[in-house]
Amino acid sequence: MHARIVIALCAGLIVAQPNLAAATTDRAVDTAASKVGFSISHVFVERVNGTVPVASGTASFASDSPIPASVTVMLDATKVSTGDPDQTGCIQSPDYFDVKKFPVWSFTSVKITPKGATSFSIDGTLTLHGVAQPEHFDVTIQNAGGHQVYHAVGQIDRHVFGMKGSRLDPAIGGIADITMDVVLK
Repeated sequence: MHARIVIALCAGLIVAQPNLAAATTDRAVDTAASKVGFSISHVFVERVNGTVPVASGTASFASDSPIPASVTVMLDATKVSTGDPDQTGCIQSPDYFDVKKFPVWSFTSVKITPKGATSFSIDGTLTLHGVAQPEHFDVTIQNAGGHQVYHAVGQIDRHVFGMKGSRLDPAIGGIADITMDVVLK
């Protein structure tokens, strides 16, 4: 008889337990306030710097943590710009980004590792130029005008994304420095 009561109590406790999986809150990326930049060495002009607009994105958060549980961001490759029409045309061409064929780039987190109260690392899949590759970014959370800004830095190797370029390829570096400043709504 006691065994039945213990089993019934245990079953009742299990049913009464709150959902241990934390509820998540999704927040959209503020595309007007967010930006992605890149910089790559170039023999003739030292460095080529450019921007790629954020088209959309979502970050999911568990409880009250400022560190997201997951992140997805889409970039509009058709609007990549260096500020120089000739350079911009060159990198938008089939030799490099081929934006007509690959108009959207995406990043989806796979693993987010907190490093402190206001920093974390994020590993995920970057799809660029039709190629998906694992990439790593280090992120710090900064406050600007009452908003949290997620500042991410990393590097990508353009060659692993199939961007071999033209006959001038040796004059252009293989590693691009990436910076992202993301503001959420």
